[in-house]
Amino acid sequence: MRGRPTDAGGQATVEAVAAMAALTLTGLLCLQLLAAGYAMTLADGAAEAGAIARLRGEPAGPAVRDALPGWARSRIAVTEAGGRVAVELRPPSPLRSVADRLTVSATAVGRPG
Repeated sequence: MRGRPTDAGGQATVEAVAAMAALTLTGLLCLQLLAAGYAMTLADGAAEAGAIARLRGEPAGPAVRDALPGWARSRIAVTEAGGRVAVELRPPSPLRSVADRLTVSATAVGRPG
């Protein structure tokens, strides 16, 4: 029994595979959160563009769409009420259910100065 070698190579391989899977999942989660943050910034700017358009007497919808990059234009919902423009934007995601849960919204109010 003394001096008998043990083979730990198989266990190390399993641990390395599990660690790689955990790192990959963590990286994907971080990228998804960055995409949601970027979508929030885009929604904020688009809502502001819509509120400015309303102040000019123009419809907010086209101004909101023009303020967004191409990929985001089909992922928005615009609501206008008085001088208030609300924009909801679904961030990019490989899973639609995740994008739906991470939908961001921004509101801007145009006040004549």
